[in-house]
Amino acid sequence: MEKQLHILNGDAMLHGFNGTGLGGDVLVWREILSEGPVTEDISSAAFWEARGKWISESFNEPAESYKIKVIDEIGKLSCPYSQITLWFEFDLHCQINLLGALNLLRLQSNLSEPAIYLVCPAEYPGKPDFKGLGELNGSELDYLYDSIRVQLTDYDLTLAAEAWAAYCTAEAEKIEAFITGTPFWANLPLLKPSFEAHLKRLQTNSRGLNYIEQQLLDIYNSGKTTKPDIYAAFWAQNNIYGLGDTAIDLYLNKLQQKGLISF
Repeated sequence: MEKQLHILNGDAMLHGFNGTGLGGDVLVWREILSEGPVTEDISSAAFWEARGKWISESFNEPAESYKIKVIDEIGKLSCPYSQITLWFEFDLHCQINLLGALNLLRLQSNLSEPAIYLVCPAEYPGKPDFKGLGELNGSELDYLYDSIRVQLTDYDLTLAAEAWAAYCTAEAEKIEAFITGTPFWANLPLLKPSFEAHLKRLQTNSRGLNYIEQQLLDIYNSGKTTKPDIYAAFWAQNNIYGLGDTAIDLYLNKLQQKGLISF
C-alpha cells in the first residue's frame, strides 16, 4: 500500500485540508525561508541552528517552540513515503519555502525515491480575489488535487536546486543571471515572477531603501500611519511577496531605526 505525505504551506490550510477526502500523513511547513539567513546546505544542523536563532530573536519565539513547531515537524521526512504532495502558493514566501522543501527532500539520503507531486494554484475558479489555499474548504482542495496536481520531473528538481543555490547567494546579479539564463520553467512557472519580485528587494535606491521598504514608506507618507492600515495597503498592491504582518514588521522596524517613520 502506498504511503503518502502531504506538505502543507502553513497552519492556515490545515483546517480545510482536514475536510478533504485525501488520506496520508500531514507535515505543516511553518518556516519563512524568504526572510532571514539561509545557506545552500539545508540538511545541515548548522542551517537549522541559524534559522532557530534568527526566528527566536526576530519574533521573540522561545527556542523550544521552534523545535516543536518546525524541527520536529520536518522530522517527519525521515519516514519512507512512496508519494509526497507539496501544497504551496504563487507568492515569493511560498515559492522559497517550496524550494527549501524540495532541496531538503533531495538531500535526504535516507529516503527512498518517492514520487513528488505539486499543487500550486495561482487562481481558483469563481474566486476572482483568490488569496491562497487557506481560504479553501475540503471539497475545493479535493478539486485542486484532482485537476492541477502535477508530478515533478528530474528537470524540475534540478531547476529547484539551481534556484535555491541562486537564492542563497542573496546577490542581485546572480538572481538576475538565473532568471535570464533559465529558458524553461517546466512545472515551476511561478518561480519566475517570485524571483523577479525578490530581485527588486535586493536592489536599493538612492536613499538606501529596497523596494519593500520604499513601498511601506510611501504608504506611511500617504497618511496611512497605523500598522493595520499599512498592512492592508501593502497587501492590496504587493501580494506577490506573501508577507504576513509579522514579516512586514521586520521592514517597518528598519524604517523606524532609520528615523523615517514612527508609531
